[in-house]
Amino acid sequence: MSLRATARIAASADGGLPLLVSEGPLALRRTRAVGPYTRVTVVGAMSAPLGGDRLAIEAEVRDGARLLVDSAAATLALPGRSAEPAAYDVRITVGDGGVLRWLPEQLVSVDGSHLRMRTTVDLAPTARLVLREEQVLGRHGESPGTLSTRLTVRRAARPLLDQELTFGAGAPGGWDGGAVLGGYRVTGQLLVVEPEFAEKPIEARRYGENAVVTPLAGPAALATAVAMDALTLRRLLDAALDELAPL
Repeated sequence: MSLRATARIAASADGGLPLLVSEGPLALRRTRAVGPYTRVTVVGAMSAPLGGDRLAIEAEVRDGARLLVDSAAATLALPGRSAEPAAYDVRITVGDGGVLRWLPEQLVSVDGSHLRMRTTVDLAPTARLVLREEQVLGRHGESPGTLSTRLTVRRAARPLLDQELTFGAGAPGGWDGGAVLGGYRVTGQLLVVEPEFAEKPIEARRYGENAVVTPLAGPAALATAVAMDALTLRRLLDAALDELAPL
């Protein structure tokens, strides 16, 4: 039987978590704080998402709150009994003066799986955001499943970024060619939304051979990278994180 589960988080300016609701495979735990942030860790309580599952996380960072969300382990998109694709939705709102660092572990697309993941973020005009996404296309020595991701970010109700990517067996031809992944099987991005970038925009530049950071209108910066393995990718994105949004 397919799962239906929604976990919910709300963070307040006093460091509290007035809402912290786990459901199904999405177990939320308050963990030791990092710097000025209230920290919540997502712990997988069972194997998910499987084919046909419908999972979601809703996070609200209220005015003036500082929240860091990470995860205890990588998420594996797995084949299931249902032929229907799995869906994993992340819905985020950040209020004025709020800060969110959304830093989960990698998403691994396992051979035979089919996952559609969508992340939607609504930011107030003075909100700050650090958001990392990492995709591993297949475990060691195997082909990936089908993975579709979409990231939509709005700031002050205006579009800032809307990006959709599809990889694997069900993707249009060329997804692993030179114009997209160039044969690599690990990819990711780091989005930083920072009001100060309006006065001091980030300059476009490369991080090594396989990573680049570019300014976005908004104000924001987007670092993207490809790599042969998850460790190399994390190092590339961490270099961008340390420069663009240190703790």
